[in-house]
Amino acid sequence: MTTSPAKELADLARLAREGGLDLSQVSLRVRADLLLSAPRPPQDDLAAFSEMATALIPSIDEATALILARKLSGWRHTPAPVLLALRERGGTVLAEMLRHGLPLTPAEVEELAETGDDEMLSALSARRDLTAAATLMLVERDSDALDLALIANTEAPLPRAAADILIARARSRPAYRSGLLGRPDLSNLELAPLFLRAGAERRLTILDSLAAHEALHPGERLSPLSATILADWLALASEDRKRAFGAIARHFGGGPALAEAMDRDATRELAALALIASGTTVEEATRFLIRLGDEAAHSVERIFALVALMRSIRPVIARRLVQQIAGLAPPAPQRRGQHQPAMDPSGTPSRAGTGTARPEGQPAMSEVLGRIGPQRERG
Repeated sequence: MTTSPAKELADLARLAREGGLDLSQVSLRVRADLLLSAPRPPQDDLAAFSEMATALIPSIDEATALILARKLSGWRHTPAPVLLALRERGGTVLAEMLRHGLPLTPAEVEELAETGDDEMLSALSARRDLTAAATLMLVERDSDALDLALIANTEAPLPRAAADILIARARSRPAYRSGLLGRPDLSNLELAPLFLRAGAERRLTILDSLAAHEALHPGERLSPLSATILADWLALASEDRKRAFGAIARHFGGGPALAEAMDRDATRELAALALIASGTTVEEATRFLIRLGDEAAHSVERIFALVALMRSIRPVIARRLVQQIAGLAPPAPQRRGQHQPAMDPSGTPSRAGTGTARPEGQPAMSEVLGRIGPQRERG
């Protein structure tokens, strides 16, 4: 709770009587509080305070300097010489001023981003007046603390280059994901790499955005997976999970990074998307996932969810999505000011609505679940 000016003045008076404070420091803080309490402080009073403060600030203790920094940095009536005197103390006092609204020019912001120490950079990362260049300098430090502060600072714009770096880092740094997904200035295409960590509504909007992009820039049409390749994958799924993921990744063109990402994803959503993107049917992909024999394979609820996911997405969209998740595709080509709200599936020709009938040739859910039991499917 913030201490009221009256209470603080009373405490100062008590400490001064008891000899616990230098009277000059007491007087300086009292004068500052009196000015701050006035809606329109007289210019003569401001001039007198400026003369007093600039004379005393170099010699006051750190605690008093920090208090003045918090109170005066963002106050529009603070005389410029007083701010300069506080800034010249540097260190913690300057960092506190940065946190509390010290006016800075864009050039000053960028100079501090380039030369500041850890404390200075931490204070700078929370400011709303960050320039694009300053933000990039902070991101280039590759510090989790600075990155998280920038992600949380929604009052400052996040330039495209910085967003791309942070989203790429989020693939291996889970703490970044929720903050990035919550930023209103990142488009759904930019956030596609975080699809697996997104909520239901955000997933729908990401799929809609990918479908719209596909309509404008059609991708390569895939051929159905050959029976020989599928048989090899099914055999590997039962015998060696890592090799199975490696085979899918090679076929997809992703290499070891994609294989490792599929192996780490305990939900098996990435593997399911990669299978659909590689040309398998939903039934074939489900057989593969069950043969893995892991926790997801033995969960009826998880298999239901994976089948629903695979049925909701076309192979060409799945391919784009896997490329984004695994970092195999270039960043999204455009930036939206706000993320697009979820669209009514009935009005989105690129994605079937939730009520669409099951396509012919795909298994009924009872058939899928019939394959889940205490023993892994073989043969």
